Amino acid sequence: MDKSPLREKILATIINKSTLKQHIFDNTFTTFNELKDVLFEIASELDDDLDGKLDKRVRIEYRDRVSILAEGCNNWITSELGLLYAGAVSVPLSIKLEEANDLLFRLRHADVKAIFVSRQQLPKLRRIVAELPDLKHIIVWGERSEMLVDGERTIEELMEQGRAYLAANAEEFLKRGQALTNDDMATITYTSGTTADPKGVVLTHRNYTANVEQALSVVYIPSHWRTLIILPLDHCFAHVVGFYIMIACGASVATTEVGRTPMETLKNIPINIKEVRPHFLLSVPALAKNFRKNIETSIRKKGKTTERLFNLALKTSYAYQADGYTKGKGLRWMLKPLVALFDKILYSKVREAFGGELQFFIGGGALLDSELQRFFYAIGIPMFQGYGLSEATPVISTNAPSKGNHRFGSSGRLVQPLEIKIMDDEGRELPVGEKGEIVIKGENVMAGYWKNPDSTADTVRDGWLYTGDMGYMGKDNFLYVLGRFKSLLISSDGEKYSPEGMEEAMVDKSPYIDQVIVYNNQNPYTIALAVPSKENLNRTLQERGIEGEARYTEAAKIIAAEVAKYRTGGAYANEFPDRWVPAVIAIANEAFTEQNGLVNSTMKVVRNKVEKHFAEAIAHAYTPEGKAVDNTMNIAALKKILG
Repeated sequence: MDKSPLREKILATIINKSTLKQHIFDNTFTTFNELKDVLFEIASELDDDLDGKLDKRVRIEYRDRVSILAEGCNNWITSELGLLYAGAVSVPLSIKLEEANDLLFRLRHADVKAIFVSRQQLPKLRRIVAELPDLKHIIVWGERSEMLVDGERTIEELMEQGRAYLAANAEEFLKRGQALTNDDMATITYTSGTTADPKGVVLTHRNYTANVEQALSVVYIPSHWRTLIILPLDHCFAHVVGFYIMIACGASVATTEVGRTPMETLKNIPINIKEVRPHFLLSVPALAKNFRKNIETSIRKKGKTTERLFNLALKTSYAYQADGYTKGKGLRWMLKPLVALFDKILYSKVREAFGGELQFFIGGGALLDSELQRFFYAIGIPMFQGYGLSEATPVISTNAPSKGNHRFGSSGRLVQPLEIKIMDDEGRELPVGEKGEIVIKGENVMAGYWKNPDSTADTVRDGWLYTGDMGYMGKDNFLYVLGRFKSLLISSDGEKYSPEGMEEAMVDKSPYIDQVIVYNNQNPYTIALAVPSKENLNRTLQERGIEGEARYTEAAKIIAAEVAKYRTGGAYANEFPDRWVPAVIAIANEAFTEQNGLVNSTMKVVRNKVEKHFAEAIAHAYTPEGKAVDNTMNIAALKKILG
């Protein structure tokens, strides 16, 4: 197997497939050959010792850290490839980071020397640049040179100087580039920090090429396929699956057209999907839910008859597909003609909104609810759950469209080659079917955490990556991931339980709960901290004719009734162990958002921050007064939420 560094693998692919088109959506097409020229121009200008005569050269030395703070676009991809070819280390950053804390922390922690930044993000950087004495170079996309200040330059200027050097020194440049090895650092990718402070995950060139090879052992990507990257490119998931795999296969990549505002960029997604006509898309649960919501809203607008027909179609399709693995088996084959009819008159119209070529989604991030998977499977665009983490570059397992490689509720087949163990608290390996910590070993395991040897030693032991996730291997050879160990509910007698499935169910099945975390830290009973749905609660209260102060008491009772459905005698009784079903409801007075730091950029709830933010409400839920759902704190929270 070819184990050359990432930069060499990518270069080889680009050269060998130079006649194919690499579609980067900024109203242009870029061929592989053109992509090679651009990354060379960037890399040559970044490479320090190549030319000491140019006073304005961007002096980047081997292993210098260079950040990218920008929306996903053509420049994002070519800049990172240029960095890698120059021997620098890419430090991708989310545009959603607040400059006063998270952004500043990462730039300082990684000792960033230079940064590529978009025009939209430049003001954010300018506000903190005085606190970054090690930051020597700021390269700006999408801004005129006359609008820049000292220390800033356009990417066009950088590329022009790189082009001038290459004209006379191409051979020397290529020779210098070949000095990199598999063990050289490629990126420092910061964790999202859902249960702790973010850590810088060091990934090597071989980590990336190995994970590309592993992922392609499960998922096949033809060279004529296209994808549109709708997730931020700083995500490891979007990195590997979104464009490294596509480049390796000679396939085409598009990025969402960047708007003047984040909201405008979001509005461009459905437009760009229709224009690009992707064959597959990457998704996360929050985005999948939004897609479903938009589909159902569109159906409702067509009238009651269409809505009833669509619901009948879903019910029929669910019955036909069963667990997704045995669809049409037994007597269910009799439903096939009806499913085909619904597909022709309903589902095909839905798929046209996704460009008409979409074969499947691949879901990453948080666990994807099985019912949500059934929905997309029914409409003919399966959403295959995958599993991974940044420390594994990130792909560990995935469901896939090929026969026998998908099953609802699972995280799919392991990529190959990869070793896995399920370990108990005592460090003993557990047999198939028993739950414990997921531990993996392979060439995709990170080199370590940047400047954090203690965490590295705790996480990677003898080459084995201890993921911190709970799960088990099924007898069907599928991996089942249950949630983070650090989010486990722990009872007063020491029993542990993962709350994430329960939280997903409550949100998915209740129109009145938008977000929820379930909490029990060795307390006598479990509580639910719930964010109410303003729109649905107000609509129901109006329909019931409830006004004045009574609205808030009634709203509290409605929310409590939703949670009670999971207790003995309720509509969803026995879905979860009764002792873990929340006995008390605490109502949050604001949503969990990126703005208040309670969800990360992949829309995962940052549990420890939520618990800290709502510490008073949680503590109150364990008092005699707090046990009543219409207690004073809950009523005050509802007044703030509902208005």
